[in-house]
Amino acid sequence: MGTWSDRAVPRLTDWALRGPDIDALRAEVCAGLTGDVLEVGFGSGLNLRFLPAAVARVSAVEPADTGWRLSERRREQASVPVQRTGLDGQVLEEPADRFDSALVTFSLCTIPDPARALSEIARVLKPGGMLHFLEHGLAPDPGVARWQRRLEPLQSAVFAGCHLTRDTPALVRAAGFDVLELRQEYLPGPRVGRPWAYGSVGVAAVSSSGTDDTD
Repeated sequence: MGTWSDRAVPRLTDWALRGPDIDALRAEVCAGLTGDVLEVGFGSGLNLRFLPAAVARVSAVEPADTGWRLSERRREQASVPVQRTGLDGQVLEEPADRFDSALVTFSLCTIPDPARALSEIARVLKPGGMLHFLEHGLAPDPGVARWQRRLEPLQSAVFAGCHLTRDTPALVRAAGFDVLELRQEYLPGPRVGRPWAYGSVGVAAVSSSGTDDTD
């Protein structure tokens, strides 16, 4: 990773992706996590203080060394052990049926191949395991979506490949998950910020029919 992506972007996201509104969403998406949890896109550990008591440990996938260093204090204060177990959500270094739950927040927008990452998450979840996700993405309003398409090249260049137009629920379903809970809305704020503010928070389970074979 380049200097900007590895050093500056983790600090920017640590600053930008917190506050009362986003913290409330983090608490919502973490509710119901249990057992051994895989977190893809761990970042600076902003989800740790919202983990419920039923979580036993966290295996963190985080590509940026700066993000991992920023999380040090939060990891030390966490109520559960946290171990960094990988750098790339597209190629998880874990056996199949390993985790009780998985968590991904504000990361599917940036992972180069989110479909591959979601397929990997499905592989390492135990039968009955749940994926909890919180992401920003494609807005339903045509005017906002047009601005998202216009702004996406700049967004991707500045924020290490972040996309504004990914449809998270569609990606989750295409990877072989059944979406059991889903809430989508704009974060509070001025209308000018809407290209960045449409979010999806949900819970999904690996479909009993398995993933589609698209190879």
